[in-house]
Amino acid sequence: MGGADIRLKTPQEIATMREAGRILAGIFEEIRRSLKIGMTTADVDAIAEKMIHDNGVGAAFKGYRGYPACACVSVNDEVVHGIPGPRLLKDGDIVSIDLGIIYRNYYSDMAMTLGVGDISSQARKLLDVTRQALKLGIAEAKPGNRLGDVSSAVQRYAEGKGFSIVRDFVGHGIGTRLHEDPEIPNYGSPRTGILLKEGMVLAIEPMVNAGTARTKMLKDGWTAVTADRHLSAHFEHTVAITNKGPVILTA
Repeated sequence: MGGADIRLKTPQEIATMREAGRILAGIFEEIRRSLKIGMTTADVDAIAEKMIHDNGVGAAFKGYRGYPACACVSVNDEVVHGIPGPRLLKDGDIVSIDLGIIYRNYYSDMAMTLGVGDISSQARKLLDVTRQALKLGIAEAKPGNRLGDVSSAVQRYAEGKGFSIVRDFVGHGIGTRLHEDPEIPNYGSPRTGILLKEGMVLAIEPMVNAGTARTKMLKDGWTAVTADRHLSAHFEHTVAITNKGPVILTA
């Protein structure tokens, strides 16, 4: 996508999106507390749906381009867009949950990967590296920097730790639509791409694989898995660019 359609948000709009992000972060806390061995991925989605209803907000994903659930729940080698169902969560699984809500016509989007029971040291390292890559990418989301500064910070860190960056899926702008310009790759070169400006709101979301960066689509038309079936992790925050630097709205 080009940069022509980027709409800067007013402080009032960002305040609304901050409230949306606060609600979404609270839903994730409930999911984190509830996650346990023996649950199904459909159980995770049911918690998300109940919390969305209880908070009086809308489900951003359900029905979006035909997606059938509130949450994307992706296990182990599933990278993103896993459809919740009867799959049981086992000791040692890692579960990536991606969830969006609508609050007063504004969208908020967030993802995290959680361990179930006792996870392997490799899985723990993958989660730590992906979380830190997101943190480093967010730190570059400030006025005067370029989009490539965000992308390259994520790539440099993750690849430097021996992991690979998914290139088939990217982050995005967000506001009154779930996906707005610009697209935000998790790879790139510093000082390239569009100029970052105060008022931009970005959903930054590294997806990091333990093996190859390549992905393939399952027959359901939604679930993307790693091509070599190694583990994948996914973390995302909705971030506002302000004159004081980046502000995580989903904190």
